[in-house]
Amino acid sequence: MQDKDYLENDKEKDTPEGVIHTESTEQEEHDYERFCFLCRRPESQTGKLITLTDGISVCPDCMQKTMDTIQNGNIDFSRLQGVNFMNLSDLQNMMSNQQQVKKKKPKKEGPKPAFDIRSIPAPHKLKASLDEFVIGQDHAKKVISVAVYNHYKRVATGTQDDIEIEKSNILLIGPTGSGKTYLVKTLAKLLDVPLAIADATSLTEAGYIGDDIESVISKLLAAADNDVEKAERGIVFIDEIDKIAKKKDTHHRDVSGESVQQGLLKLLEGAEVEVPVGASSKNAMVPLTTVNTRNILFICGGAFPDLENVIKERLNQKSSMGFQADLKDKYDKEPNLLSKVTVEDLRAFGMIPEFLGRLPIICTLGRLDKDMLVRILKEPKNAILKQYQKLLDLDEVDLQFNDGALEAIAEEALKRDTGARALRAIIEEFMLDIMYEVPKDDNIGRVTITREYIEHRGGPVIAMRGVLELEQQD
Repeated sequence: MQDKDYLENDKEKDTPEGVIHTESTEQEEHDYERFCFLCRRPESQTGKLITLTDGISVCPDCMQKTMDTIQNGNIDFSRLQGVNFMNLSDLQNMMSNQQQVKKKKPKKEGPKPAFDIRSIPAPHKLKASLDEFVIGQDHAKKVISVAVYNHYKRVATGTQDDIEIEKSNILLIGPTGSGKTYLVKTLAKLLDVPLAIADATSLTEAGYIGDDIESVISKLLAAADNDVEKAERGIVFIDEIDKIAKKKDTHHRDVSGESVQQGLLKLLEGAEVEVPVGASSKNAMVPLTTVNTRNILFICGGAFPDLENVIKERLNQKSSMGFQADLKDKYDKEPNLLSKVTVEDLRAFGMIPEFLGRLPIICTLGRLDKDMLVRILKEPKNAILKQYQKLLDLDEVDLQFNDGALEAIAEEALKRDTGARALRAIIEEFMLDIMYEVPKDDNIGRVTITREYIEHRGGPVIAMRGVLELEQQD
């Protein structure tokens, strides 16, 4: 009996391997908590879990929904005679991990506002930060910086007085590869807010195969780690928004066009939406939570192909015959014709007026020219050339690009007409042989890419380590 009391009161005991600290084991067990086997939510969110068997626990919500499904599901249990049900203990043995997760650290005491007006970066600071990552598109960066600054001032102030500030969502229009998605990604990273990027091509009307409109908010909630308060001040970027334009001359129901625009109206303006927690679709076994989209900034982007033809048709209506009349081909070679877009052009393209009314800020991105492509190659913090220089630097090889090589890459990218996306595809092609051959020879010290190599009229200039050492001594 004394030995038993001694073991219970003592915090340490000697073993051949050393000293075992029982306090640390108890602390590790205290740092973990159980989670529901069905909805995967921890016990701190669901309340006391119901233990079915050792290692398998279910939250009260899932248990209640399971019982409701059994009672209202019209299941004929008489037909289940002779069916061998799985034993829960067997299911426990099949599980590879214990049903425990690490507890989240408690938040510091004291109320802390979600946003402080003084902590919001001013528009000129936002644009300066965007300039380090995005080349060109100065007008678009200025418009987005002001719009985001005003939006989060609205979120921070709330309803402090009788004047309620309306939300200003943004519509980005630009050719493919002009930097629409990259601009929004960089902006969310600078602001440290949750960002959800959705594709409008998969959205359909409720009841049809595809993603519901609410799936956009589900992605934002997942990006915020299921924190509703954090998600309600995030950013949602809906790409390929031009794909939900009204279909013309169609004889079947337009479930992925005008109906999707109408379904997005309540999200853009602000509404309370029920979305599933920890899942992408609603079903009886997944708990739902309510998210208010009033303070969520929506940014829609699209390439809008053939919109230039709509703009030309509107501008050419003023053309007529005579010596001083405008010619019909006056705008055929206009490089930035999208900058002349109006709401009437977008309505003619197939966007409904109610949808455009909830996107008051229309911003166009210009087409990239040769000089901008050269700058994109070498100036941003994470430029493509810097990435390859870092890869070869790990092999102690210096990679250089002369000006002629950069111009040749930009000229080839212009021919492909896919914007900045063509740059990586071109570099991947001619860097394949270099990345394959350089690790073979440890004597290679520097590789210089020339215009002749890009145009397949020669090879790269390779310098050995001994030659480089002589150059450094001189």
